[in-house]
Amino acid sequence: MEDTKFSEKILHWQLKTFDELSNLDIYEVLRLRAEVFVVEQNAAYQDVDKIDIGSHHLLGMHHDQLVTYCRIIPPGQYFTEACLGRVVTREKYRKQGFSRKAVFLALQAIQNLYNTSECRISAQEYLIDFYTSFGFEVVSERYLEDGLPHFQMLKS
Repeated sequence: MEDTKFSEKILHWQLKTFDELSNLDIYEVLRLRAEVFVVEQNAAYQDVDKIDIGSHHLLGMHHDQLVTYCRIIPPGQYFTEACLGRVVTREKYRKQGFSRKAVFLALQAIQNLYNTSECRISAQEYLIDFYTSFGFEVVSERYLEDGLPHFQMLKS
């Protein structure tokens, strides 16, 4: 069996606008998001949206493989505040801290790109504790998004 634990937990991180993504980058991002959010979570929904075009994309790469991804949405495009979403790590690389590092870097990018630390997210219910650890607070009632329970969370 292939060893998926890295001797060093190092990924090469890239922050790109949509226009800076290569065709292969876009393919790999959409493939990973579909693998997890559509197939693994059994949620049939329209993942490809125009929000990708105006967003920044954080890619965590190991050699040529996309391991972790996060979308960073500017203030006013989805919520009044900046937003991060589509945080995802390839299944065989989970539990190694890559999603945690992606969120940390995404929050730094929001500060650098938009000069704000305010960030609103739509978090799946099972991830409330994960996002709370970054300073997010639940600010909505539970609701269904794409058939899965979510809460809006805000980091001020």
